[in-house]
Amino acid sequence: MTGKNQSTYLDFNAGAPLRPQVISLMGEALTVAGNASSVHQFGRGARRRIENARVQVAVLAKAQPDQLVFTSGGTEANNLALRGVARDANAIILVSAVEHDSVIAAAPEAQQLPVDRDGIVDLENLRHRLTRLRENSENSAALILISVMLANNETGVISPLREVADMAHAFGALVHCDAVQAAGKIPVDINALGADLLTLSSHKLGGPQGVGALILGKAPVLWLAPLIRGGGQERGLRAGTENVAAIAGFGLAAELARTGLGDSGRLASMRDSLESGIRELAPEAEFFGSAVLRLPNTSCFTMPGVLAETQVMALDLEGVAVSAGAACSSGKVTSSRVLGAMGADEDQAASAIRVSLGWNSERAHVDHFLQAWGALYSRKGEQASEAA
Repeated sequence: MTGKNQSTYLDFNAGAPLRPQVISLMGEALTVAGNASSVHQFGRGARRRIENARVQVAVLAKAQPDQLVFTSGGTEANNLALRGVARDANAIILVSAVEHDSVIAAAPEAQQLPVDRDGIVDLENLRHRLTRLRENSENSAALILISVMLANNETGVISPLREVADMAHAFGALVHCDAVQAAGKIPVDINALGADLLTLSSHKLGGPQGVGALILGKAPVLWLAPLIRGGGQERGLRAGTENVAAIAGFGLAAELARTGLGDSGRLASMRDSLESGIRELAPEAEFFGSAVLRLPNTSCFTMPGVLAETQVMALDLEGVAVSAGAACSSGKVTSSRVLGAMGADEDQAASAIRVSLGWNSERAHVDHFLQAWGALYSRKGEQASEAA
């Protein structure tokens, strides 16, 4: 059934609904007392939950459990990676121009790396930057950290992370990879990617909000300063009593996401059907990143002449939830910085919305979206005819 009485959630890149199994596990964990730092049986029980989750999350990224530091989410993990390294006064940070706001804001002094019209980082520009930095005697031995996300949260475009890492390591630089949007949608292997630091977040996987992780690569040995000091939790890299129930939920969500990677073909088929429907309704609509490798669940496109904010609100009134740009800006709908970096003009960036599918998406949800979006597009055409 479609229509106003149907609720259709198509904003998985902002946050996935909690998986039922995760709700059940967290409910059980919340009934049990115990601080994971305590040595009595209750504390040991809490510790077991955390360490079991540590294994589950590490396996998702093909890492070892002792490489993983739990945080309050992807934003804190990104800040720990960039600010933890940047506490070295001589550190130099390079970030791609399409990074998440939590990366851009964590290192406002960073040099930004341009991307092409598909949102792929310019590797020749990166090589040139690294060459110049190392040829400068003042920077020849400086710690250089490069932050490039694995998959963009707005367009779904997948970065050539291995090429970035190989180039970076050839110049003695380190690589941080924000893999928050990629994990659970495509395979993530920290070693195959060549990342020295990798960020994950629970609520993109169908786990709870408020918990994430930073994974430290095996080599080279990395100096990292904690942002939060106090107790010795997380090997001294993240002080504070652990949120046992949330971490346990994160672990199970990571395991379910890993075993559900085979669902990517179904999601890609639904996304392609959605895009075909949009092209039939509005041949002038523009799609971002569709010419390159993308996440199977993500589509970013325009309704020319209609602001993204108008589209989001109109669709919401029809029971359809989507986003415009990133959904991490205090509820604000603004023109996309990411699309601007990709060369989109102001009108294109201002009229683009993002549709993102997930673990409980169905064909009926796509149909509902197309019905609601098509109705809005038709009204736009009628208004244009009346104005003429």
